Amino acid sequence: MEERMNRTIVFVTGTRADYGKLKPLIRSVEEETEHTCIIFATGMHTLDRYGFTIDEIRKNDHRRVHMYTNQVLEESMDQILGNTIGGFSRFVRDVKPDLIVIHGDRLEALAGASVGALAGIPVAHIEGGEVSGTVDESIRHAVSKLSHLHLVANGDAALRLRQLGEEKERIHIIGSPEIDVMLSADLPSLDDVKRRYQIPFDRYAIGIFHSVTTELDSLAEQVGCYTHALIESNENYVMIFPNNDIGSSIILDQINSLKSSSKFKLYPSLRFEYFLALLKNARFIIGNSSVGVREAPVYGVPSIDIGSRQRHRGNASSILRCKPETHAIGLAIAEIGRMGQCQPSLSNGSGHSCDGFLDLLRREVPWRVSLQKHFQPYRPDDGQ
Repeated sequence: MEERMNRTIVFVTGTRADYGKLKPLIRSVEEETEHTCIIFATGMHTLDRYGFTIDEIRKNDHRRVHMYTNQVLEESMDQILGNTIGGFSRFVRDVKPDLIVIHGDRLEALAGASVGALAGIPVAHIEGGEVSGTVDESIRHAVSKLSHLHLVANGDAALRLRQLGEEKERIHIIGSPEIDVMLSADLPSLDDVKRRYQIPFDRYAIGIFHSVTTELDSLAEQVGCYTHALIESNENYVMIFPNNDIGSSIILDQINSLKSSSKFKLYPSLRFEYFLALLKNARFIIGNSSVGVREAPVYGVPSIDIGSRQRHRGNASSILRCKPETHAIGLAIAEIGRMGQCQPSLSNGSGHSCDGFLDLLRREVPWRVSLQKHFQPYRPDDGQ
């Protein structure tokens, strides 16, 4: 019998969000295979403003974690991309990985895919084929075109990749990895979360508002309408800092002005499992984070999605959409207050992504994938 080789798999993470999604896959490799697993942690993980979350990664007892600082605050996206490509390229030359695993639509994923494609290293992209409403969608599709394997959340995403000319043999539906964590019985209790983060509220909503980089001219006005509507609602809010896109300082300036109110608790970041427990028990979530259109529906938690950032993502009945205007947001808060808990939606997986990922490794799919890609015209009668 042919002996299986020990191979090196590098997971690239640049934010608290993509680490939370990649963590179940990382754990599954570390615990159930003999492959060497390395985490390349960069981006927001290395910034004090966002809680220096590299420390949280290290506390999880991963075998190998490599930190690379790819930015200072508010560098332009092209500069960050260039810095990340340079740093990751040098890292790859030293480590010589057999597989690079990336997630989503962040610049770190684009850097990882670019280096892998040009260095001849297989790249597996998690959650490609999805749509949003900003430049993130263009980045996500660019990442997909540079990647060799697509591990997608659902059939719709698989279809879009086919329409982008990707060969169907490269596309595998495994679901969203974070759902494995969301549906596990190991989440901390709400009491534990409130005690750890000193949250005094019995009833609360969650607020997360990110920059829309294509709408920077109106960002200050949008955030002003958002914070004003939250104040007027007289609800209790757990506020999470935005990610580090250009414009984040504009958001933080206004979010930080809420510190003096007893109705708001502000956090740069929360541990993923603790955040999920908080989300599961929230009255609703409000802002423009993908959490509102992807994770919240899994628990049946109502969400208010503001503006264009997630315009084309998520269609669960628990999602209300509104314009970034004070009056519109206020009406949405009033309406969502009457909704109560909604029917859970599992359109992006049922909690078995790790099984699907490990199955691909055991069948050696990543090691056998062709690095030479060909555009495959999509024909509906070929099937998905």
